[in-house]
Amino acid sequence: MVDLPVIVGSPSAASREAELRLAIEQLYFGYRAFTAPPDRILDQRGLGRVHHRILYFVGRNSQISVNSLLSVLDVSKQALNAPLRQLIEMRLVAMDTAEHDRRVRQLRLTAAGARLEAQLTGAQMKLLQAVFEQSGAEAEAGWHQVMRCLGEKG
Repeated sequence: MVDLPVIVGSPSAASREAELRLAIEQLYFGYRAFTAPPDRILDQRGLGRVHHRILYFVGRNSQISVNSLLSVLDVSKQALNAPLRQLIEMRLVAMDTAEHDRRVRQLRLTAAGARLEAQLTGAQMKLLQAVFEQSGAEAEAGWHQVMRCLGEKG
């Protein structure tokens, strides 16, 4: 949590706090709308958001090593182990041995995994397309800048 300087009796400080709280709420509700369609699909399979993140980044980086995936997701081996194992058991993700180094395990989506990932991410892309069209190119560029800055802070 970030401590904001509060100036007693300053209407601008109270106004700024209100604006930041509104931004937090908009981010929360926007994220909820963004994740709702894939959450419903995942729930039908007994999967959750972590499974979607794995499917997404393995799909975007075929033959990604397990260590690289850990780095991209910024999670521990323990946090990745169970959901990844589940996706492998469900035959949505395949694990292969790297040709360049037999110790390296690489991940790729199976055909079923690619279909599921496309369904999950497709729902989100459709939503983003609609709101970007509604908001306009300048708002879309601003959104990308804000998200990039947030990502750099994490």
